[in-house]
Amino acid sequence: MWGMSTPALLIAASAAVIFVLGFLHLVFTFYGPKFDPRDAELKARMMVVSPVITRQTTMWRAWIGFNASHSYGGILFGAVWAYLALVHPAFLFQSVFLLALGLLVLLGYVVLGKIYWFSIPFRGILLATVLYGLGLLVYFV
Repeated sequence: MWGMSTPALLIAASAAVIFVLGFLHLVFTFYGPKFDPRDAELKARMMVVSPVITRQTTMWRAWIGFNASHSYGGILFGAVWAYLALVHPAFLFQSVFLLALGLLVLLGYVVLGKIYWFSIPFRGILLATVLYGLGLLVYFV
């Protein structure tokens, strides 16, 4: 790792930020009240009301599932891009598709974070996107 290029390290750092955010999100999904509504009555209703699409689940179970799968996305992105940047940087940097896909995913998260989430994940995603962009800039310039 000590012989790694600056672009690879910047992209790995970007991926690490997303991995950590995804991992923390997963922990908060299953442990503690971080994602519980502040209104206990709302949580109780979510535990018994089904969405229109099916009666096979409740809004609460769907909420937990959506949060967990959302976490898996961040963990997967972080693991794959960090692995590629650190173990197979030549492969990553020769693939315009993978470099563009990584940037598009991060930019998509920035938009979602700004519109739908709160400041901590938004700032973390923004940091990851800046690190990724710097990695691309250093590589291509």
